[in-house]
Amino acid sequence: MKKITLLLLTFLLCSSLPAHAEIKKENRLWQDESIYSLMIDRFNDGEIKNDLDVNAKDPLAYNGGDFQGIIDKLDYIHEMGFTAIRLTPIFDNTKNGYHGYWVKDFYKTDEHFGTIKTFQKLVKEAHKRKMKVIIDFVANNTAADHPWVSDPSKRNWYHPKQNMDNGTKSWVDGLPDLNQDNPEVNKYLIDAAKWWINKTNIDGYSLPELNQVPLSFWTDFSKAVKKEKKDSLLMGVPTEDAAIDAAKYQNAGIDSVFDYTQSKKLREAFATTNQSFSDLNSVSVQDGKPELMAKFLDNEYTVRFTTDIVNKRQFPGSRWKTVLTYLYTTPGIPIYYYGTDIALIGGKIPDNRRQMNFRTEKDLIDFTTKVAELRNKLPSLTRGNMEMLYDKGGMVVYKRVYKGETAIIAINNSTKSQKVVLTDKQLAANKELRGLLGGDLVRSHKNDYILIIDRDNSEIYVLADKSGINITFIAALVGVVILTLIFLLFIIKRGKKMRVE
Repeated sequence: MKKITLLLLTFLLCSSLPAHAEIKKENRLWQDESIYSLMIDRFNDGEIKNDLDVNAKDPLAYNGGDFQGIIDKLDYIHEMGFTAIRLTPIFDNTKNGYHGYWVKDFYKTDEHFGTIKTFQKLVKEAHKRKMKVIIDFVANNTAADHPWVSDPSKRNWYHPKQNMDNGTKSWVDGLPDLNQDNPEVNKYLIDAAKWWINKTNIDGYSLPELNQVPLSFWTDFSKAVKKEKKDSLLMGVPTEDAAIDAAKYQNAGIDSVFDYTQSKKLREAFATTNQSFSDLNSVSVQDGKPELMAKFLDNEYTVRFTTDIVNKRQFPGSRWKTVLTYLYTTPGIPIYYYGTDIALIGGKIPDNRRQMNFRTEKDLIDFTTKVAELRNKLPSLTRGNMEMLYDKGGMVVYKRVYKGETAIIAINNSTKSQKVVLTDKQLAANKELRGLLGGDLVRSHKNDYILIIDRDNSEIYVLADKSGINITFIAALVGVVILTLIFLLFIIKRGKKMRVE
């Protein structure tokens, strides 16, 4: 009897939810993905035998994270709704190159992270979960003690240490700067990139120091990589605060670029409340593809966004929930830096690269999972055009439309409840808005839709036909009531019988 009642209750709840045209995994575009970005050494230690020269108390030394540690946590990442992971460089590094950017051998994995066999297993396990894998490929420099540096025959493989043609220092952070205009260097780097794709079946590369490398090289690089694997993603990571023309790189074959300008605007708008969205909404990519731009709050180079929040004396949980709603529902590919799931705090390098901690409260993880689920199910959130409907006093409402599906996103980034009235001209007449994040329901009344959003709260609606009288819902409800009464009568009758006996 109890099982039947529970089944009816489950049916009752499911019958009230709207149906959506979820994009099938095999038909997904890169703009449909959401990426969990992690620093291998700081994420999870899964294999003790790799712990060579590890000192978990030293932020400038290896801390123990490895490929096996990532494999062990793939379900954790997948269950939060992520469809791809991005890893810092996996190549063999010089001493204390925990971050991966001091490459000493482009054809070997770093011994602290594990063998190439374990990395191949990582890619296979990710693919089993329909998750893609991209890794950082360092094309700008090598380690200071790379064998090429002391090889006289490879003197022309590097730029002079000072004064390049553009008047800047060529050796950024003292690292030997590769001369990609040299045909031998060009070929070596491209051959290495092709080799890793064929050897491990990764799905693309993120490219640090993008703006420090000639555009002509990236044109050659992108053509070669995509010839090996057509749907590979190339994601450029320019130096922080660099003023670059993203469209120029996209035209050269770099699909996506980390948008530091947008990131700065996001941090300013969401670190505290009652901020205007006007500057944020005015940011655009000149003649580029905004749907492929990498959207992020922080990464391995920046101060953690949680630090901004704390400095503003705000509560990290609510601030992160609000900004993630915006990040997941506007054009672009969300890049979610490891530790966001626990609101990890951190200052400048290396403080922003603290170890991940999995023993924390699940509130932010649960919210990430929910908003990711909606992004994965609603094509309008990843492919739809975007139109701003309301922007005032920290309250913003916009819509995304794709093939007949309309999503309305309402974000209240203020300190008080907000009321917004939308008209049928902005939406459609005689419809209803069904809230999927918080369960709100707004029906049109005299051609208006009245949205009331609590402070520090958000809602993601879909526009649907008015539900009216739901016969199935009522029938299920009546059935539950009847079964409950029968069950109660059975208990009472049984109790009387036991007392007589």
